[in-house]
Amino acid sequence: MPKAFSIRSRQRGTVAIITGLSLVVLMGFAGLALDGGHLYLTKTELQNAADACALAASYELTGSPIPAENFTRAENAGKTVGAENRVDFQGGAIQVADIDVTFSTSLAGSWLSAGGATGNSKYVRCTITESGIAPWFMQVMGFDDQTVSALATATLSPSQNNCAIPMGLCTTPGSSAPHFGYVKGNWYSMNFKESGGGTMENLTGDFRWVDFDPSTTTPNCSGKGAQELSCLFEGAGQCNLPPNGPPTCPTSGNSTPTPGCVGDAGQKTSIGKAFNTRFGICQGGASCTDDELKSAPPDFTGLAYNTTNWSLGRDAYKGSVVEGTPNFVAARTSHLQVQSSELPNGTTRASTAQMISFGADRRLVTVPFLQCDSFAGGQHAPIRGYACILMLEPYKKAGSDVTVSAEYLGASNEPGSPCATSGAVGSSTSVGPLVPALVQ
Repeated sequence: MPKAFSIRSRQRGTVAIITGLSLVVLMGFAGLALDGGHLYLTKTELQNAADACALAASYELTGSPIPAENFTRAENAGKTVGAENRVDFQGGAIQVADIDVTFSTSLAGSWLSAGGATGNSKYVRCTITESGIAPWFMQVMGFDDQTVSALATATLSPSQNNCAIPMGLCTTPGSSAPHFGYVKGNWYSMNFKESGGGTMENLTGDFRWVDFDPSTTTPNCSGKGAQELSCLFEGAGQCNLPPNGPPTCPTSGNSTPTPGCVGDAGQKTSIGKAFNTRFGICQGGASCTDDELKSAPPDFTGLAYNTTNWSLGRDAYKGSVVEGTPNFVAARTSHLQVQSSELPNGTTRASTAQMISFGADRRLVTVPFLQCDSFAGGQHAPIRGYACILMLEPYKKAGSDVTVSAEYLGASNEPGSPCATSGAVGSSTSVGPLVPALVQ
């Protein structure tokens, strides 16, 4: 046999062996890339869920000190929002049991459950873990099921802009920030007469209806006047406002908007229905429908406060029980309905079950401090800051008389303010209301 033929015979099959070994290596790299990409995507999905969880939970960390029930509410809110996210290429559900919500007084401190958190535990952390992720290709190389987790930490921080309801609290002449002459816990009101002809007169008291942008219609709201105000009461309110305005504002006839200047919405009729949605009051029908409450959510409680059931006339937010009536914090925890005696004619009220399902923070609201004497001079009014108030009772007429009342709870950017809203996070010098902010 020729020598060349003998060499070729001995090399026969070498290419097949090399090809086979190369395929194993290539399959390993392909498996590593695919399985690694799967784990990376899962991590991203879990991170999105953890961020949402932490932001939702931090919204409840209001008060100074933070009430114990707020931590339970924060935990429930975080888990509910976190579980609404999806994982595994958006094809699988995140289980509530896989979400851990803890609280701490500092980022470097100990993290405790809702039951162990203290009144100054202003940070909340959500940790979400997804286990049992089976590799697609790497099993052949001995890799077992994998576990991926993500965490996010949030707190409440002052905003650079915010959402507020269309009411303004008039600054007291000669007063200064942060309270502009108002006392925490005191009740204040706006009084007016709504005549049978559909007009209002004799507008008095500490509040005014506000047109936040006199030159245009608010986004997502149609029309102006009472129609616009009603839209804002049913929705989140007016958002993306500047923190405060210039020393003086232009006249009301000026068509060019000036940042931080608002118009006087005057004496508006037909906003009672929208105002009362925040108390779980529905207009007409035998009962509130779920669709009504989805479009205009109620607060966690509709329980109203006035001098009949709270003779103290102040401190309804978290004061001691008066005449057997629980304070607002306790009423919200129990999801108590608005009293039947407070229902305007032709209305019904949301049930406790509906307030549990559709309730939100709707009566602890932000309003601007306004230099209202500018209105009397025919000008727009400058914003001087923001206040946190508790809406006390529904809009209800007694004949032609209407009173809208609220309890003053302090400047809305104060640490421990019970008001939290939506908006863009600002710097340490921002004066907007507190908003949820991711810090880790």
